[in-house]
Amino acid sequence: MKILVLNGSPRRNGNTAALVAAFCKGAESQGNSVEVLNLGTLKINGCLACEACHGKGNGKCVQADDMQTVYPKLAEADVVVFASPIYYWSFSGQLQNCITRFYAPGKPAAKKYAMILSSGSSGVYDAVVAQYKSMVGYFGAEDLGIRMFHGENQKTAQNLEEMRNFGAEMR
Repeated sequence: MKILVLNGSPRRNGNTAALVAAFCKGAESQGNSVEVLNLGTLKINGCLACEACHGKGNGKCVQADDMQTVYPKLAEADVVVFASPIYYWSFSGQLQNCITRFYAPGKPAAKKYAMILSSGSSGVYDAVVAQYKSMVGYFGAEDLGIRMFHGENQKTAQNLEEMRNFGAEMR
């Protein structure tokens, strides 16, 4: 399977990045092809609500930013994994901008989704989990699971092993 991880963390060596790396090792160990897009290094604007994509654009966004490199990857992915730190009860801005831009082509081709969340505090995940479940339902897709981690040191051997196992479950 082709797995696309949309990593919304702007921190290259942060907790989310470590959790994603462990997930990828597990997924690749089962023969999956995994690509991670570090959205914090890309320039993706929010949706302009111009509706050009649903008119003359025929599903193509008029904005010429890095989202144009994401669209073909979304079209080819069997599984999409949303990975994000939680900042003030929400996905990171980088991931949220990417998600809102799904509007142009419509529902992604992937029929399976998963989510990895990281936060300094517990009890801040409800809004993001609700959004994720609503999206997966709207896409008519399968939820492969959600993993949530909190606290100062999320890079423990136990957490990374859990993420390798989670990745290995991707089928």
